[in-house]
Amino acid sequence: MPDGASAADTRAEQERSVNGASGPYRVLACDHIDPAGLAILSPMAQVDSREPLSPADLARLIGDYDALLVRSATKVTNEVFEAAGRLKIVGRAGVGVDNIDVAAATRHGVIVVNSPEGNTVAAAEHAVGLMLALARRIPGADGAMKDGQWGRERFVGIELYHKILGILGLGKIGQRVATVARALGMRVIGTDPFLTPDKAAELGIDMVDFDRLLAESDFITIHVPRTPDTTHLFGEAAFARIKPGVRLINCARGGIVDEAALAAALRSGRVAGAALDVFEKEPLGESALRDLGDQVVLTPHLGASTEEAQLKVAVDVAEQVAAVLAGEPARSAVNIPSMRPEHMEPVRPFLQIAEKLGLLLGQLLDGPVRRLEVVYSGGLAERNTDPLTTAVLKGLLSGAVAEGVNYVNAPIVAKERGLEVRSSRTSEAGEFHDLLEVSCEAGAGVRRTVAGTLFGEGNPRIVRIDEQRFNMEPEGHILIAPHEDVPGVVGRIGTLLGSNNINIFGLQLGRKFRRGPAVMALNVDEAIPPPLLETIGSLPGFHDVKCVKL
Repeated sequence: MPDGASAADTRAEQERSVNGASGPYRVLACDHIDPAGLAILSPMAQVDSREPLSPADLARLIGDYDALLVRSATKVTNEVFEAAGRLKIVGRAGVGVDNIDVAAATRHGVIVVNSPEGNTVAAAEHAVGLMLALARRIPGADGAMKDGQWGRERFVGIELYHKILGILGLGKIGQRVATVARALGMRVIGTDPFLTPDKAAELGIDMVDFDRLLAESDFITIHVPRTPDTTHLFGEAAFARIKPGVRLINCARGGIVDEAALAAALRSGRVAGAALDVFEKEPLGESALRDLGDQVVLTPHLGASTEEAQLKVAVDVAEQVAAVLAGEPARSAVNIPSMRPEHMEPVRPFLQIAEKLGLLLGQLLDGPVRRLEVVYSGGLAERNTDPLTTAVLKGLLSGAVAEGVNYVNAPIVAKERGLEVRSSRTSEAGEFHDLLEVSCEAGAGVRRTVAGTLFGEGNPRIVRIDEQRFNMEPEGHILIAPHEDVPGVVGRIGTLLGSNNINIFGLQLGRKFRRGPAVMALNVDEAIPPPLLETIGSLPGFHDVKCVKL
């Protein structure tokens, strides 16, 4: 190896571009993108195909490329975008964009696209396959047979017929699983804050809350994204409330299930079996789950690993990359709307606060959301605000839809779930030149409202939560704590957080009148663990305490 050359340099010398073309653009494809996708780009670009790259190697190479295609192995960090002088678009051949720093891409004006529907069928079928394997103990029987054993009495299973399947998350994947399960004779119950009762009835799904899902389900399958609210959602507390003998399937995201708590629940018999395709740390290293024999079925993140799915997602993102390089809009832009420039530019500065308001509202709400209303006041009332309504929807839905929500599909996802969307305008904005006010009506007639504006260019602020006024930067972890306005409240919260080594770096207090209802908003350095959040909510005068991530 020459002096100063890395292993990546040597590999680079050995690898050839996919074609011999020298088109006007250069595209770097990592992580074994299907050749059918790369062939779409060949007429217009030189396409270099490589093995997965480390962030350092990618940052060193990316400056020569106009587009980047990845799957899940290559991490596209802020440092990569800093080094990407000519990069226009990153295409993720799949749904999740966890391996891409989307905020950094947006800061650098790089479009990020994904393929939100390319692996829907594959993921749903894998979940059903795991459920069947678990019920009929197929992996254990197969292993015994290959070891020369018979012993059929060891592998008595259970039937799915007439069992209750609980589905957490009823997007496209969850709905497809429900359809197959009903065809197998199962009763399907589900939890999803954005699926309306009418749509659920049309699908033959009985909507229940999370506690009923735990208490009634014989099988539970997870199809939600990993968010602060869903991280370790299936932990000790959930397993204490779960129906004894339940079987759990997770093909969504690692970390939603607390693996140590699951192992304990399996050993105790509280949970009869589990099938996992995703894990908190991948690839899976040492784990108690490996030692639980036939109780557990483990697969190495195969949910999207079908020939058909890999072909679909590769072709999908390649077509979008080709469109963007040709100056056309992408159909699945994750971060930057692809709309006519004359409509986009006047409202572009407000996209971030619009999306953050939706994201905040989605985390504040409990129960199924029935209606979204957006009011544009002041100068905004004179502009085309359709992109902002879409941005609000994207934020609102992003915490609940496993398949991913973007600026293109957000209105479609809302319509599929029966969510009514209204927008209106008024020239009166009160003390602000421009104001966005976003309201949602959830279950039991509960209505929550948040409002935001810009303080100068690129300086978004949340200025109201319900009736309480704020001046809050919408970033990071924020404790939202409604309470009664009495002396000593701030001190109690500060002492409690400090004793748990959680640092406060910002504080906002809002109240409508003295000694009345008030809301405290604390910017903290990390997420507040659920047990501590529960302790805060039980303090005298506090109620409906949330820790949101913006």
